Amino acid sequence: MSDREQVRASAREQIREFLATRRARLTPEQAGLPVFGGSRRVKGLRREEVATLAGISVEYYIRLERGDAAGVSESVLDGINHALQLNEAERAHLRDLLNTGVARRPASSAAQPVLRAPVQRILDSMTTTAAVVFTGRLDVIGTNALGRALYEPMYADPGRPVNTARFVFLDPAARTFWRDWDRIADYSASLLRAEAGRTPFDGQLTALIGELSTRSEDFRVRWARHDVRSYATGVKRVHHPVVGDVEVAYESTRLADPGQMLLMYTPEPDSPSEDALRMLASWAASKSGAGQPYPADDPHPTGADPG
Repeated sequence: MSDREQVRASAREQIREFLATRRARLTPEQAGLPVFGGSRRVKGLRREEVATLAGISVEYYIRLERGDAAGVSESVLDGINHALQLNEAERAHLRDLLNTGVARRPASSAAQPVLRAPVQRILDSMTTTAAVVFTGRLDVIGTNALGRALYEPMYADPGRPVNTARFVFLDPAARTFWRDWDRIADYSASLLRAEAGRTPFDGQLTALIGELSTRSEDFRVRWARHDVRSYATGVKRVHHPVVGDVEVAYESTRLADPGQMLLMYTPEPDSPSEDALRMLASWAASKSGAGQPYPADDPHPTGADPG
């Protein structure tokens, strides 16, 4: 089987599992369906119930849930989105899987991301905000000084590029660093699942998922849920080895370069976290001033283009 055929077969399997897991999480009551007496043998909605809610035949929905993505119209997709109450990230993920399942030619493999010098200069201009650039694979490819200091524990692993998911699932220090490790683990697996739908021919992503699946039961459990997520806004809570507990709100924005996402972290004004971040900035400056520069292959505030 060719690589293209393998990817298409994988996409069809993922369509089946994604739709089945979305169906299983909904009860008839949540879907607005009448509930009659007696026990139900199926967890969540039945296929015929989803078909009714979507306005399509049961046979058509069964074919689709088996991974047959050929000829799915926008109206059918809208009906399924409505029936399964998919959020925006889930809708985009299902569309990605359907497109891959019927693709006649493979999309080009993802190129090695490069952070452009103007983007690094923008990062460096943020002196009181921690800023980090991630790829869809959750590789860190750029930071400013404060962002690099905030994520200091992730750099203990000599492997490069630094990868958030690898740190979360494979490094025991992550459970101390992330004060709400379970939530971060959920997010990391969900972000990778969404990225796998967008870039099914990305060999590096496939290798990363394979490594995590082989080495981490926590990742395998979360990967099997087929949950997907996109970057947005939220709060990160960490226990930093230098300054202790820090809580920062973050905002995200997509950069012009495909697959690159800028996250900016800021604490509540006049809070202990703001004091901690100031201390962290001083620590980072003293470390650099003491002749301990970050390694050349680390994203750091030099204006260079990290590979």
